Amino acid sequence: MNKILIVDANPYHLSIMFGLLEKAGYEPVTADSMKKGKEEVAKLPPGGVIVSAINLHGVSVVELIEWMKARGYKFPVLVIVDNLNAVELVEVMSDWKAVNIIQRPAIDKQLIEFVRKYAKKEKGSLNLGKQLLPRLSKEWQEIGRKIGIMAKSNANVIVFGASGTGKEQVALQVYLQSVRSQKPYIVIEAGGAGIIGEHDLQSGQSEIYTRIKNYFLQADGGTIIVKNLHLLNLEKQSVLLHILQEEHPDVRVICTAEPYLQDMVMKQTFRTTLLYMLKEYEIAIPSISDVTEDIPVLADTFLRMYADDCNEKKKRLDSSALKELRKHPWIGNVRELKNVIIQAALDTLGDTITASDLTLSVHGSVEPAVLPLKCPNEESRRITDALTKTRWNKTQASELLNISRNTLNYKIKQYGLVQN
Repeated sequence: MNKILIVDANPYHLSIMFGLLEKAGYEPVTADSMKKGKEEVAKLPPGGVIVSAINLHGVSVVELIEWMKARGYKFPVLVIVDNLNAVELVEVMSDWKAVNIIQRPAIDKQLIEFVRKYAKKEKGSLNLGKQLLPRLSKEWQEIGRKIGIMAKSNANVIVFGASGTGKEQVALQVYLQSVRSQKPYIVIEAGGAGIIGEHDLQSGQSEIYTRIKNYFLQADGGTIIVKNLHLLNLEKQSVLLHILQEEHPDVRVICTAEPYLQDMVMKQTFRTTLLYMLKEYEIAIPSISDVTEDIPVLADTFLRMYADDCNEKKKRLDSSALKELRKHPWIGNVRELKNVIIQAALDTLGDTITASDLTLSVHGSVEPAVLPLKCPNEESRRITDALTKTRWNKTQASELLNISRNTLNYKIKQYGLVQN
């Protein structure tokens, strides 16, 4: 979504243009003076367009354009004129100062047409945002049901899943569908700089405590989402446990974590009490290699989003491409699938994406450094034994074989193994 800066001193005209641009799918930003306009230009991301009145409070738009040129800003500037004054037009259009003129009486017809012409898209940078992607699998139908149940509860939740499975979107949906959505939410990255600090031994003051405590104060009555809980070190765990156990803040905590968090408790690198205070309810997100029926609808969604974002015709995947996508192990899960689909959409000249248009990484299809299986016949036999012994519990079977669950899924497909 492109940001469009509107520079105009008339509140009525600002409101009209804001509404037109927002309805057309752009993100409008307003400034009512040249000074404010300069401040907003400095904040514009790539792909922005500036729409400015020719004069504001006696200051010509040429001043803004010259200021931009001196600082290396090359955003296209569309100038709004009230009438076709030849002298003014020459001043703003000469030497490539402005890219075009919009006549104010025709603004409802010309604004979107010209903005669309000059607003550049950065292809291949698709942002999935906060939405839940459409799914067909029964596993995801159950996740949707659990989100609805948790939205009615005030219990703390941990959303488990491998990297790239969509844990954050699920966690956010629990908040958005809850009563607490009327109150603020704060996102904390457990391994990020937001909660880095030191403990002063002389004063007894803890910078980590102060930082985490402030997050709870900001989210009072609302929700804190802790991303990647497994990255929280023991000192930060102690602070979080103290706040929850001793201070009882009116804040719901929703966490995301990779499945090995459970193993960290066994290894005493994560506090048991804290885990069970945060895990009053849990939601497990499957890897897409476990729900391959979701791959076609996810891929089609990415193609549609890409087409809408770039104002292009939507491309399609043929049967050969879908076959390749279904058998790929997807170590990076949905994030990796999105990247593969967007790259194919960028590289493919026609309307149809075939298997040969896909760039599928082999980075994790097999892990020879970890996999203790060499001979194919022996591999198949040992995998079958492990699956039988664990009653086809893939997590337990992969632990017995000392391989990742994604590698196990790949091998099951490779050898055509089926549960009896």
